[in-house]
Amino acid sequence: MTFDYDPQNIFARILRGEIPNRTVFENAHALAFEDIRPQAPVHVLVIPKGPYVSLDHFAAEAGVEEQAGFLAAVAEVCRLTGVAGGFRAIANTRQDGRQEVPHFHIHILGGRDLGPMLAHG
Repeated sequence: MTFDYDPQNIFARILRGEIPNRTVFENAHALAFEDIRPQAPVHVLVIPKGPYVSLDHFAAEAGVEEQAGFLAAVAEVCRLTGVAGGFRAIANTRQDGRQEVPHFHIHILGGRDLGPMLAHG
């Protein structure tokens, strides 16, 4: 599978400082910021700083240091936002997964009971 990264996507523009964000955490490999349309009391997006389209692209091509730095950012976001009661981590991927921005990102949602993951039917 080939992964065509669009350097003009909104998250790439945020990483370049062209679009402001409400940063929650940043390290050498990731940026975490508040979602502009929160779906829970805590709704933070964690994105890698590298040009990865999706989770499988990131897993296949990011180096060990990038992957470790990204996961460390996820852990720090969970600590900083106080989602000790539980949280959901979602990585929507491509069309059927309803990915809206073609830059790999994980949604961290928490702060209340999030209910069942998917509706049955």
